Parts: sequence; C-alpha cells; structure tokens
Amino acid sequence: MSWLAALDTAVFRFIHQTLSNPVLDRIMPWFSGNPVFIPVIVLLALVLLWKGGVRARVFVVLLLVIFALGDMFVINTIKKAGARPRPYEVLADVRLLAGKGGSGSMPSSHTSTWFAATLISFVYYRRSWRFMLPLACMVALSRIYVGVHYPSDVIAGAILGAGYASAGLWTVNALWRSVGRRWFRSWWERMPNLLNPVLQPAPVNPSPESQERLYLRLGWLLILVAMLAKYFYIAGGVIQLAEDEAYQWTWSKHLALSYYSKPPLIAYAQFLGTSIWGDNAFGVRFLPPLLAAGVSLMLLSFFRRYIGARAGFWLVVLMNCTPFLSIGSTLLTIDPLLVFFWTAAMLKGWRAIQAEGKTTDWFWVGVWMGCAFLAKYSAVYQLVCFGLFFVLWPESRKHLRKPGPYLALLVTLLFTLPVIIWNAQHDWVTVEHVSSHVNLDKSWKPTLRFFWDFTGVEAVLLNPFFFIGMVSAMLLLWKKERRNPLLLYFFCMGPVVFLGHWLYSLHSRIHPNWIAPAIVPMLCLTVAYWDKHWSESPRFAGFLLKGGIVLGLFTGTILHETNLVGKITGRPLPALKDPLRRVRMWAETAQTAGQAREQLLKEGKPVFIIAGHYGLVGHISFYLPEARQRVKGDPLVYYPTSTHPKNQYYFWPGYKGRHTGENAIFVREVDGPDLPANWFKLWLAGSEDLMNVTTEAVPPPPPQELVQEFDSVEQMGIWEIKYKGRVFRYLQILACRNLH
Repeated sequence: MSWLAALDTAVFRFIHQTLSNPVLDRIMPWFSGNPVFIPVIVLLALVLLWKGGVRARVFVVLLLVIFALGDMFVINTIKKAGARPRPYEVLADVRLLAGKGGSGSMPSSHTSTWFAATLISFVYYRRSWRFMLPLACMVALSRIYVGVHYPSDVIAGAILGAGYASAGLWTVNALWRSVGRRWFRSWWERMPNLLNPVLQPAPVNPSPESQERLYLRLGWLLILVAMLAKYFYIAGGVIQLAEDEAYQWTWSKHLALSYYSKPPLIAYAQFLGTSIWGDNAFGVRFLPPLLAAGVSLMLLSFFRRYIGARAGFWLVVLMNCTPFLSIGSTLLTIDPLLVFFWTAAMLKGWRAIQAEGKTTDWFWVGVWMGCAFLAKYSAVYQLVCFGLFFVLWPESRKHLRKPGPYLALLVTLLFTLPVIIWNAQHDWVTVEHVSSHVNLDKSWKPTLRFFWDFTGVEAVLLNPFFFIGMVSAMLLLWKKERRNPLLLYFFCMGPVVFLGHWLYSLHSRIHPNWIAPAIVPMLCLTVAYWDKHWSESPRFAGFLLKGGIVLGLFTGTILHETNLVGKITGRPLPALKDPLRRVRMWAETAQTAGQAREQLLKEGKPVFIIAGHYGLVGHISFYLPEARQRVKGDPLVYYPTSTHPKNQYYFWPGYKGRHTGENAIFVREVDGPDLPANWFKLWLAGSEDLMNVTTEAVPPPPPQELVQEFDSVEQMGIWEIKYKGRVFRYLQILACRNLH
C-alpha cells in the first residue's frame, strides 16, 4: 500500500502547498470552520421546526438523530480504531491554518457530516443539492488545504457520511412501518412513509381510549430513549467523576452503617453499580439513568390512573427538559436516590389516603420514606408534608384513627436505626456537622442577598418557562382548586418544601440541590393544574410549554457538552465559567500526581500520597491505577491528619504509624488568577487572555501540620492542568521526606 500512501501525500501537498495563495488562505479556513455555520444552522432548524410543517419537522428530527448516531458509532469508532496521525503531526512542512484536532485523521468528520446532511436534505428537498453539494465539497477541500486531513480522509468521510445517512433513513422508515403500525397506528395511518411525510386526513372522532393508549406508549418510548441516551453519554467518557462521586466511591470500599456527612445508601448504591460493571465511571453512574426512568414510569402510570395519560406524557417531557433533573439523571449523588424514594412514597401515600387504601399501602409508604432517609437526611421533610396535608384536608384525618399512618411512621423510624447506631458510636458527629452546615447556630438576621441568589439560580435550574408555570400554578391553586385533594396533596409534597427553603434563604445561603425532593411534586402540580385549565389561557400555557421545551433541550445539551459553546460562538468558555470544569481533567490530575510520585521514588524510599481535599483523595484513588488497586487494604492516598473530624477519612486508619520513615508527596489544588470584572466583554471580543491564563504567583507555604510530621517539606512546583488550551486547575505538589 506504500504507493497509495505516497499518492495520498502527493495530492495533499498539491492542494495544501501548490495551490496555496493569500486569497485561499483566507477563504479555506472559513469553510473549514467558522463561528457562523452552527448559529445559522441552529436558527434555520428552529425556523423549520416552528414554521416548516410536518415535512420540515421530520427532516430536522431525523437529521439530528442520524448525525448523533452516525458520528458516535461510525465516525468516532473508525477514528479510534485507526488512530491515523494527522498530516501536521508527521509532515514537517505543513502550514497549519486551523485548530488541531483531538482525534485521528481518518475519516474526516467535517466531511462526513456535510455529505450526510446533503443526502438527507436531498431526500426531503430535491433542489437542495444545488447549494448543499458545492458546500460539502468546499468543506472537504478546505480540510485538506488547512492541513488537518489527507485526501483519503475526506473521500472516506464523504462515502461514510452518505452511507450512514442512507442506512439511517432506511432503518428509521422501516422501523416506523413495522413498529408505528402496531404501537402508533393512528399516527401511522396519517403518515405511513417518513421519507415522504404527507399527512392524511385525521379521523373525525378518535376514541378517548385510543388517544390514551397513544400517549401512554409515547411516554414509554420517551422514557426508553432518554435512558439509553444517558447511558451512551456516560459510556462515551465526555465527563469524569465529580468530587462527591469519587469521594463516595471510596466509601463503597468501606461499607458501614452510616458515614460522617451522609447516610449509608449512597455507598451501597456505588457498591452495587461497581460490583456489576467494575470500578469505572459507568459502574459508578449505572443507577442514575435507571432511577430517572423509574421515576418517570411511576409518574406516567399514576397520572394515567388519576389524571390522564396525556398529562402523564407531558409531565415526562417536562422532566427531561428541566436542567436540574437532566443533570441529576447522569451523576450519582444522594439526590437521585432521594428523588426516587420520595416520589415512590408520595405516590403510594396518595393510594393509601384514598378510600381503597390498605394497611399494606401505608407499610410501603414507610419503606420508601425510610429508604429516602437512608439516602439523604432531608427526607424527614416528608413527614411534615404528610402532616400538613392531614391539617389542610379534613377528609384525610379519618386515617389517623387507623393503624396505617402509625405503621408507616414506625417502619420509617426502624430505617433510621443504622444512622443512630453509627452516630452513637462516633459521638453524634453527624448532628454537629449537619447543624453547622445549615447554619443553625447562626443568629437570625434577615437579608435579601441570599434570597435573590436562590431565586435566580433555581429559576435557571428549573427552566425559567417552567418556573413561571410552577409559580402560577401554586398561586392559582388557592383561587380555583383549593378543594381539589390531589392538587392540594401535590402542593404539600413539593411547593411547601420549596417555599420553606425560599424563606430560609433570608437567613442563610441555600445550596441549589437542597430543594431536590420538591421538584417532581412541583412539576406534578404544574402539569395537573394546567391540564385542567389549559382552555382558560391557551396562549400563555402554550407559550410556556413550547418555550420551556426548546430552552430545556438547548440548555440540557449545552450543560452536557459545554464545548458546543465554542463551536457555536467560536470562543470556548473561560475555564472558571465552564460548568463541566468540576467533572473534567481529573484523570490527568491524578496522572500528574503519579508522575511526581515516580520522581520521588527514584530516591529509593516508598512514597505515598497525601491530598489536601477529600474530593482529590477520591479522584487520585480512582484514576491512578496503583491507588485504585490499594484502596481497600493499604491505601496509597490519604487525607492529612487532623485533630477533629472534617470528613469520613478521619475515621479510617491514616498514614501515621503505617508509613513511618517513608516519603510522601502532598497534592492540593490552589487558586489561580481571578477573571477580570469585565470578563464577559473580553470573552465576546475573543480575548486570548481568558483562554491562556498562567500564573507566576509564589506557591503558598506548606501546611504547618506537614512541616511537623516530616523531616523536610519542599516545593516541587505548580502544575497547570489544561483542557483544550484552557487551564482548568493549578496543582501544587510538595515533596515530604521521612515521616516521623
């Protein structure tokens, strides 16, 4: 194949060098990649979705689905398998006129995307080839001209792009003809062919039963697609573990009745996932998509029974377009567990309150509330929520003369025993920690500073359109539906918790995730109210629904892949403003610590690692192979010795007495330079100062405890951990010799 490689290189040099001139040097980088393409495409897609009719909507949806699957499973797979170096990596005389790619050269993903788009556009709009094909060819040629691809790369990209587009269209249409005919027959009869989407006349009076079945199946399909999409995202390695995930992963290797700051369920959840899939990010995060799907299935079934399947379907849509829930369904923190069991207790509680309620229903209410407590201490709010409903709805008080509610309370209390026993053995340290965490010892001095912060953050995380709908439903409930027991029940189970935190924000700062259990009941109240009163304000409700879905999908996509901001605007976010900074570059951080350890090992003594933050202990333990192997028995990574508990590591054996005479490296993240006050203007202007920030600051002195524990503590320097040219964190490493 050497003559083909030589021909490939010769054609590359002809296009890249022989054809080079000042005019093409300006034109070709623009075709290769510029900040205009993606905003124009996004705007065009929104216009087509809004005004283009059924053909345009089918076209846009299939375009997005086929792009995502084709790029993920075809192009990226071949890139990783082939790992062909790019021209500028192997040829000395390449004039690089574009940014360096982070993947292999074969095939060209730019070219495959454009040729796939050209073919799909041609299927739905025949005349589109007149401008799409020349554009695709120019993009392909530009990738060679700017020095990032060989001619064979773009040829392969063009063939593969057109190929996976054809295969995708045929597969989706075949699935629609088989599955759509059986599951969504009324829709299939109106549009039997997705490749020629022409609507047939609708039935005059479709039966309510058929409409209910349709929305129920749509809900099932949406839940399945959302769950699979989250699993693909987790498996794709776009993000790494967050601090709490890595920290609590170490808990899963030391199972106990409870822990310093949290109940024990999070450790057992991690133990379950990693026992099935191994100690990797997918194993750690196996449960969140499953829990989110479980919540959606429970709500869809509940709404079908008590309100309607249509309302249940739209509730599932809203949940997937709410940024808070979207993020929570990919990260394994204590909140997904709390939301799942809180929802289960809420739905089973309504069944128990009804006339058909049985004592066994109350038993399961107690089980789910107990599990919620083992996930997060704020689950005790639900006891107050039930009590408030008994106060506000007199008809429910008849249950207080029966054993059911007391059985639920007893079962819940039994679930608290592991936490009580552990705390009794450890001087009730959790009580002290939680009380100080929520500032219960702080005097009451009302301030609006935290109030407005809390309101703004929650409005964004709950989706501003949905937030307006929630607040409206809460206010209108007391005017129009205060005698509706189900809506009043939803109000007691969620909005009351939210309003309580809203009030407490006048006292202290509220963390955004503290209202986690309130979100699902708030959405339930919102959907149930507006489903009943849609006809009274169709424009207002429709505006909130459509705007919330569009904004939610866009925001959710950006929050899952912030690199899209750079592709859309041409300017990546500054590192300090990147929402994914906390879940990126931790493996590289651990590798840096490992390299420093290897350097100190050359002195001939064993070397262990001390990390200055509990999250960093977890990250190095997880991402450094030798540390991961030793996390159970003789750990390689420790938290500094302290005289009082600061985290769970206080209760486990430390390095004192186990590594006497050995050396260590101390690793901690230190602050870099702050962003200027006018950072947003600089970002809009494309200032390079925001992207390539470095520091010449004097390293902070070593902790005094280390100086007392070792013969000597010396600076090894400050390392910059960079991601795509941006400094994500500054890592200070100290060499500590001869532990006393």
